Amino acid sequence: QVQAVESGGGLVQAGGSLRLSCVASGSIFSIMGWYRQAPGKEREPVATITSGGSTNYADSVKGRFTISRDNAKNTVSLQMNSLKPEDTAVYYCYVKALFGPGYWGQGTQVTVSS
Repeated sequence: QVQAVESGGGLVQAGGSLRLSCVASGSIFSIMGWYRQAPGKEREPVATITSGGSTNYADSVKGRFTISRDNAKNTVSLQMNSLKPEDTAVYYCYVKALFGPGYWGQGTQVTVSS
């Protein structure tokens, strides 16, 4: 079955950096990406990347976050720089094969202190 396991969350001061990684298994994924959910808010997309390398970013993270993937290893990473307190959330890895549903990882907490 499909699995996605995140790592790399933690506590960082504003202006700092973190790198999230996700290892997925069980399929070949056309889309891999990251979503986040802050307390009291809906889950929102942060960044996605296709198997061909096309990327999309939320306006709030453009210029600060960079998504990348390794198709051979089925991994997707999110480099987060210039972090702000409003980036505090649980970050979820999302993977989807070309034909089929999407799957979520268990989530990893990112906390940015001011």
